[in-house]
Amino acid sequence: MAATRPTTAIRTRRRADMDSSGESKVPDRSNPAPVAAQGDVWVFAYGSLMWNPGFVPAANVAARLHGWCRSMCVLSTIYRGTDVCPGLVLGLDRGGSCLGRALRVRGVDWAVIKARLDERELPTGVYLPRFLSVRLEDGQMVPAYAYVVDRDHWQYWRGEHDDAIRLLRQGHGRGGSARDYLANAVTHLTEMGIRRSSLHRLLRQVDGKA
Repeated sequence: MAATRPTTAIRTRRRADMDSSGESKVPDRSNPAPVAAQGDVWVFAYGSLMWNPGFVPAANVAARLHGWCRSMCVLSTIYRGTDVCPGLVLGLDRGGSCLGRALRVRGVDWAVIKARLDERELPTGVYLPRFLSVRLEDGQMVPAYAYVVDRDHWQYWRGEHDDAIRLLRQGHGRGGSARDYLANAVTHLTEMGIRRSSLHRLLRQVDGKA
């Protein structure tokens, strides 16, 4: 059953994690819809897919995506919150760049893995599947399957900083708490060498340490 819209809508400014990279914004050159995959396929992970992909990838390497940034911009009403008490999770929003993980799926497994990922990521339609060009840690540019946020969807969140803290403290859904989701994201950013970001600061504030 489709999620219903929470009664409290908070819409002002976007909060984004620019990965402390200092890299300039570049245009979005993504194609408008997924294309048929030939051979092995890469999946770009920037949130929960980094620590819980739901499958065993044939390879798992660092990758940089330009033109999109990691942002706490999605109200969660299933996995990290409910309709009545939503949480807050990550989306890929326009602008900047994002360091994440590229997960390689064998071509023979792609149809099954794609169906599994889409079932997990697309229940409410707030994410849009796209093939985007990412740079792997060896410098190779490859197309990667990724989920970007739909800015026209009601779950796309543009809120005040204090409201972000409240949503992260209150949210709890099928996958656990919104706070633990944020902590997992921060842990994996740190492991990739990003030790100072808006998400690190946000976690300290959620935990009352800032």
